[in-house]
Amino acid sequence: MKIDVINIEGKKIENVEILDAIFSLKPNKKIIQSVLDYQMNLFKPRTAKTKQRNEIKGSTAKIYAQKGTGGARHSSRKAPIFVGGGIAHGPKGNVYKMKKINKKVKKLALLHLLSQKNKVKSLHVVEDFKSEIKKTKIFNAFLEKNNFNNSLIISDKNSKINIYKSSKNIPNIKVTDEDGANVYDLLKYKNVIFTFSSIKSVQERLSK
Repeated sequence: MKIDVINIEGKKIENVEILDAIFSLKPNKKIIQSVLDYQMNLFKPRTAKTKQRNEIKGSTAKIYAQKGTGGARHSSRKAPIFVGGGIAHGPKGNVYKMKKINKKVKKLALLHLLSQKNKVKSLHVVEDFKSEIKKTKIFNAFLEKNNFNNSLIISDKNSKINIYKSSKNIPNIKVTDEDGANVYDLLKYKNVIFTFSSIKSVQERLSK
């Protein structure tokens, strides 16, 4: 399959061959959702923390005799049933356990989302930005002319340097490296824009 490559003026200059094994798969929503849930969990700071009974300071002596009192047996005042004791099932901060996602599943979810973007005609390729675009106005005009508002730009390193300053103040635009493409960003932004070099590099990496 071939896709058009456009320049900064919005004109078609050539086309690039894209692999069906990456951009023409049938999307699996369950795989995409599992990786998205994993990423969303990583975003949570996990700062809430309560003390367990082993973290409470105080005496470990029994509060009364084991038998003969007619009451329940207790070890110390640190038990969760007492005021000032440990919390039985409270948040545990960074100790929180998350379900791990296999690297192959992460890669597969990325392939499925790229295929979905291509299917709905939201996948675009632009030529490498070989010179610095110094004015935000120029870059914003390029985006508006081609209906690229709300876009994730997956750029090669050289192009990223040349467009970073002019793109950072434009709302709903994110510029990321070739290795930075992820499920969350692909879902968040309507369009995905590759530079010519980055789509070549991404295809080479994902086809292995």
